[in-house]
Amino acid sequence: MARGGQKIRPDEPERRCIATGETQPSAGMIRFVVGPDNQIVPDILGKLPGRGIWVSADRDALELAIRKRLFARGAKQAVTVPEDLIDQVHAGLTRRVIDGISLARKGGYAVCGFEKVKGWLLTGEAAVLIQSSDGSERGKSKLRPPEDTNAFIGCLSAHELGLAFGREHVIHGALAAGGLTQRVVEDAAKLIGVRRIDGGVTPEKGEKTI
Repeated sequence: MARGGQKIRPDEPERRCIATGETQPSAGMIRFVVGPDNQIVPDILGKLPGRGIWVSADRDALELAIRKRLFARGAKQAVTVPEDLIDQVHAGLTRRVIDGISLARKGGYAVCGFEKVKGWLLTGEAAVLIQSSDGSERGKSKLRPPEDTNAFIGCLSAHELGLAFGREHVIHGALAAGGLTQRVVEDAAKLIGVRRIDGGVTPEKGEKTI
């Protein structure tokens, strides 16, 4: 298992973090490239051209890479690091998680609302339970992650989840297996690391916070 309870795929490439020196699956890391004017740019989508510079999806690792000027070492050249680099990463990951859930909803792989989510959990259709970080703990405690996966995402606010589902705010959501679910899970794990939170709740024994 990788960070945040993610499953490691056998064919998944591994990269070395410039901050920690650890080698790990790229799904749990953030890629950076040297952009115009030799400025470090976060490549959230992993599609920008150029030599990749990798950092663990963790705020402490990002802060260390900036403080120790490790991006220049990774790029093997002088570079400029924007003062708001971590904010850029945070905004990009937040947008990607929201967009991923939205696309899953349009494809029929996501639902929201207490009753619909409860129904999916009862029938086994739900692979991941999603709940807002600022929702009522009493209300959220009435739903538990799927028993077969224990997969849970709790890093988005009710407003952010609302954006994903086309509503003003959403407290409860669920993802079915397939579609974009694996990508959403991986992106949410990165966002949790950058936000430096536990996913919105304290998981009970045996429960994975993704």
